[in-house]
Amino acid sequence: MMAAATSTSDNLWQNIRDEAQRAMAADPVFGKSLADTVLIHGDFAAALAGLIGRRLGGSAAEQARFTSFSLEAFRGSPDLIEAASRDLQGIALRDPAIAELLPPLLHYKGYVALQAWRVSHWLWHRGRIDAALLFQNEASNVLQVSIHPAASIGSAVYLDHATGIVIGANVVIGDEVTILQNVSIGRRSELPTRSPRIGRGVYIGGGATILGDISIGDFAKIGADTVVTSDIPAGCTAVGNPARLTNCPEPASAA
Repeated sequence: MMAAATSTSDNLWQNIRDEAQRAMAADPVFGKSLADTVLIHGDFAAALAGLIGRRLGGSAAEQARFTSFSLEAFRGSPDLIEAASRDLQGIALRDPAIAELLPPLLHYKGYVALQAWRVSHWLWHRGRIDAALLFQNEASNVLQVSIHPAASIGSAVYLDHATGIVIGANVVIGDEVTILQNVSIGRRSELPTRSPRIGRGVYIGGGATILGDISIGDFAKIGADTVVTSDIPAGCTAVGNPARLTNCPEPASAA
């Protein structure tokens, strides 16, 4: 299993390096930045850790600290790099505006925010609570994406545009989910405080709010500005406030 994961991330890293080499040849001025952010590194883990450090750290010392935490997580759990590889491939597959891996790696803040969350999640589950919350706080301040370290998120996840995304503690998000800007997912004020569970392949439009002890079925779609407070069956589309169901694969009661 580990060998397969290593092969996937290694192949992705070689593709990124090839893209960076071509971009350098086409634009020598931009090439200096590429050399510093991509080609100087020996593997994807080091490059990604450095990218997180540069985006979250406001000073050289802070950048070094965030880079060190990130590299420790990536070296300690190579599955994090496999997930990061799948996230990047997911963007390339689902975003019609790009056709390569290098642009989302360097320029998509949602991608960086998600990888910073992966580090914070790793720290959280090793009892390093303050460090985990530091990552969450800085990602919120700098990237406008706040994901609690206690959330659970699968791979091939795409935070598109990303500004204003808030994901609370204990939210569960499956693989291949796409989340647009200004989305809030979390608990309601009532007790017991339980959080939403988002299935595989779900699409969540901009401005949507998903709250409470509810499930969003696999491949469901949540329309822009929709407010969801009850279960959405698999394959259905939910729109409006309160949410109502459309385009279900089979008859289903209203949300």
